Formats: sequence, structure tokens, C-alpha cells
Amino acid sequence: MRYQQKERRQENLRDIIARNPLLTDRELAVYFGVSVPTIRLDRAELGIAELRQRTRLVANEAIELRALGQQEIVGKLLELKIGRCGRSELMIDKTMILTKAQAARGHHLFGQANSLAVALIDAEVALTGSAEVKFLRPVRLKERVVAEGRVIKRKKDKYWIEVVSRVNGEDVLSGKWIMFGFAAAAFAAGEGE
Repeated sequence: MRYQQKERRQENLRDIIARNPLLTDRELAVYFGVSVPTIRLDRAELGIAELRQRTRLVANEAIELRALGQQEIVGKLLELKIGRCGRSELMIDKTMILTKAQAARGHHLFGQANSLAVALIDAEVALTGSAEVKFLRPVRLKERVVAEGRVIKRKKDKYWIEVVSRVNGEDVLSGKWIMFGFAAAAFAAGEGE
């Protein structure tokens, strides 16, 4: 009998957390009429993360990307305030390194900065008009590159964006972008030309 109660409780726990992942262990314990440690054991047995991790997952899913899909971001998006500012990180691995120079290929660093600039645009379609980029020092294997971008100015569908990429606080890339943002329907109809 007790085993069946536990099994039923765990099934219900999984369903409730799936519907509302921000419930605390204490709230769940009150709901099920059991102790907080019992809820923690149930979560552990079910492989359900603790509240802090669930909150982080919900926040990451809630980040709205208008002009890019999540898979189109080079690196990992850390923060995004569309139309204002954002941050991303890129971990340099072996596939990104020039063999002789033992430095990251420039197109990876540019790709990270450019995709961050695109993500900042408050439009369904965003295109790079121009970019003026300076590579300030080589980036090495296993270094973590954090790019920070901000919208400096906006005039209708034209955006001026500045991106600085750093490794341990040291600038490795800086650049200025001019981007264009369009509604998908207007772009498809050729109104962006």
C-alpha cells in the first residue's frame, strides 16, 4: 500500500512540476502532506532538478529571440534585452583553432559578435549592413570569450550596434555594426530593398 502511495505521489509530483516548475519543495510538501525531505527524495529518484536549476531553465526558455533561432547563435546567449543590450559566451575548443598559430579562427569570434548583434534587433528579420571589426589579440584554446553588445542608436529600421568581446576582462575584439531590421512579411514582399 505504501509503495503505491509513493508511486502515485511521484507521478503527481512529476505532472505538477511540469505544469509549474517554479514551485518550492516546501509548497510541494504542503500540497502532498509530506515532509520537505520526502519531496527532495522523490525529486532525486525522478531526476527532477532543484528549484534553482528549474528557474534557470525556465528563464533560458523565456529569452525571446525575434530575428534568430536559438540554434543560430554562435556561442551561448547569457543575457538579452532586445533593442538594448545582451551578452553571450563562446568556449574555444580544438575545432576552432588554427593549427600553426594555435589561435582561434577569426570567423568564430566574428560569428559570435555578429550573431549577438542580430539578436539585439527588435525585428523578425535582421541583416548585417556593415561591420567594422578589430581583432585585438589572439584567443587561445579553452579560453572563454564573453561578448557584450549594445544598441547605440536606432533610426526606423536601421540600428547602430557596438560589440566588445573579452577574455578574463581583456578586450580581444571590438566592433561597430550597422544592422537593418524588417517585418518578415515586408521582407518577403521585397519592401526592404
